Amino acid sequence: MAPRCFIIRHGETEWSLNGRHTGSTDLPLTSNGEKRIKATGKALVGNDRLIAPKKLVHVYVSPRTRAQRTLELLEIGCRERLPWTEARKSENEEPIRTEAKVEVTEAIREWDYGDYEGLTSPQIREQRAKEGKGEKWDIWKDGCPGGESPKDVITRLDALIAEIRAKHHGPCLDGSSEKGDVLLVAHGHILRAFAMRWTGKSLEETALILEAGGVGTLSYEHRNIDEPAVILGGGFVVDT
Repeated sequence: MAPRCFIIRHGETEWSLNGRHTGSTDLPLTSNGEKRIKATGKALVGNDRLIAPKKLVHVYVSPRTRAQRTLELLEIGCRERLPWTEARKSENEEPIRTEAKVEVTEAIREWDYGDYEGLTSPQIREQRAKEGKGEKWDIWKDGCPGGESPKDVITRLDALIAEIRAKHHGPCLDGSSEKGDVLLVAHGHILRAFAMRWTGKSLEETALILEAGGVGTLSYEHRNIDEPAVILGGGFVVDT
């Protein structure tokens, strides 16, 4: 099997529930969000399940608390303590299941919404109409004033994808490493953009949805690093 890249959107927050654009604002998960992520971990994480901890080589996580808490609740069982915690859980609380390193990186922080932080899409369109910019707004084409443009997002994501392929997937595909699965825990817009750039597509072509707590799977056809692909059927959200 070709190495995979799993993308997981953080669990539900009050703003994701209300459709408010949440970039730099650091919100906690709702109680329902925590329950659903725990259920997702139990259903999908295990050495006989979709995300096999023993096959993971690296984990990238956003600097935002909601993403980091999501990774905690998945309980993949890292040998080392998580970077934002003072100590690792005891093996009785969370058995060691993976040697994967966990890296907190700005590369997968959410899209910087700038002036649109905390607003819903209808509010953004209303504001743009008042400013004489027209009611139409498409983040994939227009970006956010005071925040990031699509080009800004593409630059940081393409660099991360190149790193994943060079450091983790390439060695697995050429036989020099036995494991190569990578896990990303981040946010809705940035992970949808990541999936598009994974396959070399323009962000303007985006027609992907990733719900809060959703899981997607990316890999390669024919075990060929030059044939990146999305695995259909790899997106899961588990209800309690």
